[in-house]
Amino acid sequence: MLIVDAILGAAGVLGLWAGLSIRVVQQFQRGVVFRFGKVREHVRQPGLVMLMPVADRMSKVNVQIVTMPIPAQEGITRDNVTVRVDAVVYFKVVDPVRAAVNVQDYKFAISQVAQTSLRSIIGKSELDDLLANREPINQGLELMLDSPALGWGIQIDRVEIKDVALPESMKRSMSRQAEAERERRARIITADGEYQASARLSQAATIMSEAPAALQLRLLQTVVEVAAEKNSTLVLPFPVELLRFLDNASRRGERTVTGGGEEKGGGAAAVGPEMPAPPPAARGVEQLELPSLDEVLTRSPLPDTVPIDPARTDAAAAAASGMSGTPGGSAEPAEPAGLAEQGRPGAEDEGEWAARDGAEPGGGAGGPGPRWSNGAVHPRQEAGQ
Repeated sequence: MLIVDAILGAAGVLGLWAGLSIRVVQQFQRGVVFRFGKVREHVRQPGLVMLMPVADRMSKVNVQIVTMPIPAQEGITRDNVTVRVDAVVYFKVVDPVRAAVNVQDYKFAISQVAQTSLRSIIGKSELDDLLANREPINQGLELMLDSPALGWGIQIDRVEIKDVALPESMKRSMSRQAEAERERRARIITADGEYQASARLSQAATIMSEAPAALQLRLLQTVVEVAAEKNSTLVLPFPVELLRFLDNASRRGERTVTGGGEEKGGGAAAVGPEMPAPPPAARGVEQLELPSLDEVLTRSPLPDTVPIDPARTDAAAAAASGMSGTPGGSAEPAEPAGLAEQGRPGAEDEGEWAARDGAEPGGGAGGPGPRWSNGAVHPRQEAGQ
């Protein structure tokens, strides 16, 4: 019985020792051993690990790649745009001893450094770089995280910016800018297509000019294409050559009318006074001049008439003027101002007549009556006769 009890006691002590000294390290872990509080340089690899009971303590460190999201950080870019950016960082432990000794919680430390680095990189970048050129920003952010992480035995695998949140006003502005850019490119493409089409049309016109029948065939083909559709369109081909002929004919007619007017104006200048040239807008109208009345009477006198004495004509007009002013209130027309001045003398002239002819200005019945110095009869005397 004593032997059995001794064996059982030894087995119990051995089991207790094994429970206190044997540890299992997983494949994705590394063991850091502290003996009496002092770290051992030798890192225990995955598998079964033996420790000294009571003296050794082992800390297991995960060496897998850790994916840690960085909370969204709000900042102002270098071009003064307020944005909200979040990212993600990938890292792993490459030195378990440093990760266990140099930092209390390496995950929390990496999270805080990543947030501050992200806010710093936002202020150094422009909005266009954050939206379209993120690779340099990711590399810069990775370098900023590597500096403190190397002292903690941590390697930053990569850093990626996930999302960039913009204000609504900025989104509308960018959408208008993109729409204007697309419209510009569409116009350029349309203009380029028109340029190429015009070049092709020019070549086709050159070829058709060598064979005029080709234009007629093309016209007939267009008529056939229009007639094939079910519509009420009526096509009437009108040759362009006819329009050119009518245009040339109208220009020749304008030149002819202008030339004829100039010739007639030159012939009239020999008879009457010289007329000024018509304005440019009226040069197409024929200019005519009428000869004076004396010239017409001299060239073609009326039959059975005697030559008209201008003096007697003036005297008759003056007499008619005097009759129109009688108290009878007759409706005879008044004499023109020109005839009144020429045919009726003033007070001084009547006095002169009376002094020269020995008669009163009115002209008495016994005397021959006053006469003008040129031999003309006084208008009143002629009216009395």
